[in-house]
Amino acid sequence: MSFITFKNIGKTFNDVPVLKNINLEIDEGETLGILGRSGSGKSVLISMLRGTKEYEPDEGQIIFHVAMCKECMHVEAPSKIGKKCSCGGEYEEKTIDFWHAERLEFAAIKRRIAIMLQRNFALYDEETVIDNVLKAMGDEGKYLEENIYRALELLDMVQMSHRVTHVARDLSGGEKQRVVLARQLAKNPTLFLADEPTGTLDPQTADRLHDTLEKEIKNKNITMVITSHWPEVINTLADKVIWLEKGEIKECGKPEEVVDKFLATVPLPKKVEKHAHGGPEIEIKNIKKYYYSIERGVVKADDNINLSVNHGEIFGIVGLSGSGKTTLTRMILGLTDPSSGEINIKLGDDWIDMTKAGQFNRGRVTPYIGLLHQEYSLYPSRTILGNLTDAISLDLPGEFAKIKASHVLVAVGFDESTAGNILEKYPDELSVGEKHRVALAQVLIKEPNIIILDEPTGTMDPITRVIVTDSILRARDEFDQTFLIVSHDMDFVLDVCDRATLMRGGKVLETGKPEEIVSSLTVKEKEDMLKDE
Repeated sequence: MSFITFKNIGKTFNDVPVLKNINLEIDEGETLGILGRSGSGKSVLISMLRGTKEYEPDEGQIIFHVAMCKECMHVEAPSKIGKKCSCGGEYEEKTIDFWHAERLEFAAIKRRIAIMLQRNFALYDEETVIDNVLKAMGDEGKYLEENIYRALELLDMVQMSHRVTHVARDLSGGEKQRVVLARQLAKNPTLFLADEPTGTLDPQTADRLHDTLEKEIKNKNITMVITSHWPEVINTLADKVIWLEKGEIKECGKPEEVVDKFLATVPLPKKVEKHAHGGPEIEIKNIKKYYYSIERGVVKADDNINLSVNHGEIFGIVGLSGSGKTTLTRMILGLTDPSSGEINIKLGDDWIDMTKAGQFNRGRVTPYIGLLHQEYSLYPSRTILGNLTDAISLDLPGEFAKIKASHVLVAVGFDESTAGNILEKYPDELSVGEKHRVALAQVLIKEPNIIILDEPTGTMDPITRVIVTDSILRARDEFDQTFLIVSHDMDFVLDVCDRATLMRGGKVLETGKPEEIVSSLTVKEKEDMLKDE
């Protein structure tokens, strides 16, 4: 039964077409998968379907075929036509031109749509995790026993039952994403929109959440529209797939057929060739970081770590959550002091002790270390040029600023024409993949000696992933920089790193070539860290 019809939809931002002549039918209970390169229009289409004001189509119609209660205006999917509403009224057939509907009808449909936007953690920061889920159920009867049990059940499904009483503000990005999913499921929607819903999660947690989507949405006959940079997710969840290319539907059909055609266009990353490295640039000797807990006693976050990283090397620090990667990275950056041991970084001809505070000690080195955190953010009120210059205190003459910004954008995978065109755009006008590359450019433009990338592949589609892989290799060659890749994504490490070290339980288990590290992984580590396993 037809639920949503797109007729000749078009959308332009700043005279640039982002959607062109979109014609599409979505049936009730159907899951539509959307594939496409970064910037192809996927997120614009989802935001338009949500009813977000800034995404109103310039031309065409989105038509909803729904069942609406004539008494309370509650909306359900068309299969409810003729049935009784909980208020006592009866559901009648309604055909509504969404963007040209009366205000009350527009709002009635919008209330029945749940959405998860990538990297958008819309939570009540000061409320607990369970209160965030209960609020999504509405204020009336929020604390009824059945609602509390339902909230606990949803949090268990998204692997957040261990954080029920934690305040949302204190969660990591991945944990926030899981609570957002629980909130959206709690709304019991008729239409569920998911734009890279698991983009910030590790592969194993993402797989479990995809199972949750299948159980809670697809198997309950709720209509879903989903984008994902994991083609196997589209194959598993979608009944029908469209491939967007430059705002147009290039292919529409069965998942396995469209996915195969799309993947055939994804370039393979360049393999790491033997690279001439300089001498040691980072020396870590016998580093320990112990915490003391009344309940747990001594917690050995990092225990006797020894590492050496050479100048010009791309070095991976890999391991599961809790292995000690983050603590070690913070000590290298000088953000956390070790309990004992040495961390020395070479600056010019001098070795600087990073365990010593002050402008003549680690303060000399920190300006020469660049960090791209997995929860990076750009300044929304600044143009891309502003984000790459004055927003990060880089004071350059006007024309030189443009030349340098364009140069570094090309280094992260934009062609010269696109690099020049996006300088005056704002971050919200870019796709998530494009923002990711701009954030990397924001680190590179300050010309650091050492760049630390923290879980850099979280929200990447396959093509952006290849572009960023090639960008790191190109930047290393062009700018003569050293990279530390902190990641649980072993496939990415295999593609980009010269060497890597495997951490487990706060210790270094092995250091060597990435393929040697793979042979040392446990079965669980392979499941969590290798997508092809």
